[in-house]
Amino acid sequence: MSLESIIALYGYPAIFLGTFFEGETILILAGFAAHQGYLKLPWVVLAGFLGTLCGDQLYFYIGRRRGTVFLEKRPYWKTRSKRIFDILERHQLLLILGFRFVYGMRTVTPFVIGASGISPFRFLILNSLSGLLWASLIGYAGYLFGHALDLFLGKLERYELFLFIAIAAMGTVIWCIRWLLRRKTSG
Repeated sequence: MSLESIIALYGYPAIFLGTFFEGETILILAGFAAHQGYLKLPWVVLAGFLGTLCGDQLYFYIGRRRGTVFLEKRPYWKTRSKRIFDILERHQLLLILGFRFVYGMRTVTPFVIGASGISPFRFLILNSLSGLLWASLIGYAGYLFGHALDLFLGKLERYELFLFIAIAAMGTVIWCIRWLLRRKTSG
């Protein structure tokens, strides 16, 4: 099975799942794949938007339902959540609109917002606006990254497998470093 057929078959579901859980790396890869012609950029943005929206809404409702009990069992989240609660008190609108743009804050923040008692409708509207902006910016960034590489390297077809692996590896390394640092501070 070729790279093109794998991306065509699994690309959009992978974008949805990747952005459901975190998503910057997968969305940059998807934007790059759109530049290469394997995916359509508007559908990349839509899949990224739906994934991030669904993930954040789920975390919000888990936080709304089980917030304090859940935080008591997770010391690392409890420490971070105190800072988020403080920011939420002073800058609610900015926090809801901007949390997804701060790497590493995407999972815990909607959970804390849900635990804070903010209206679900307010969160849905602001989260939708933020998610659409985020998916558009990150998806287009991946597309523009492909365009920039095209300008510097010429025809990317000979390098594309290496580039996909390199982008995925960089995202994985960053995720692993964050995971190790989190374990170190919570353990």
